[in-house]
Amino acid sequence: MKPGKQFWSGIAPKYAAKPIGDEAAYVATLERIRAHLPCGARVLEIGCGTGGTALRLAGEAGEIVATDFAGGMIAEARKRQGAHNVRFLVADVHDARLEPGTFDVVLALNVVHLMEDATEVHRRVHDLLKEGGSYISKTPCIGEPDLGWKFNLMRKALPLLQWLGKAPFVRFLKTADMDAEIGSSGFRIVETGSYPVRPPSHLIVARKV
Repeated sequence: MKPGKQFWSGIAPKYAAKPIGDEAAYVATLERIRAHLPCGARVLEIGCGTGGTALRLAGEAGEIVATDFAGGMIAEARKRQGAHNVRFLVADVHDARLEPGTFDVVLALNVVHLMEDATEVHRRVHDLLKEGGSYISKTPCIGEPDLGWKFNLMRKALPLLQWLGKAPFVRFLKTADMDAEIGSSGFRIVETGSYPVRPPSHLIVARKV
């Protein structure tokens, strides 16, 4: 199986060209994020992919540091660079260049289910935030029951696809799992929602306490 960085860098051009699957759900997600961005906020996005969300939010933030551990993803993001206050950086959340207590908001969108060390990531996010800062995550929760035969088939096929290097590590989470993870990592959850509802892509807005 390919290491994670190689896998995501390898698919970056195709990922950049792929249209948004559910435009209405994406727009609703952006609206909820914007509602929790303080004026002039310093924002960190982890797992930014090819940078589309960071660029869409640039007008509502003071500065966005958009990071991804896959160099190929950041290379594609830099091709579409179009905002003076967005900086793309090849880094993971543990990178020493990210200083504790310096961010108003941390975003983790469609990435937590791909993390083997999610608990450590949540704790690191807590350290990076200023007091009272917000952690906003959105996670496909494909571990929920009764999602249909396609998800059952995907779950059965995934180990073989991973062995062949055709799929990354994936956690089959439920919405309650995500609430528990965030709530036990030093955060108070202030808002949740699913965009779309089925299969649930679970948005959590949480405050550092």
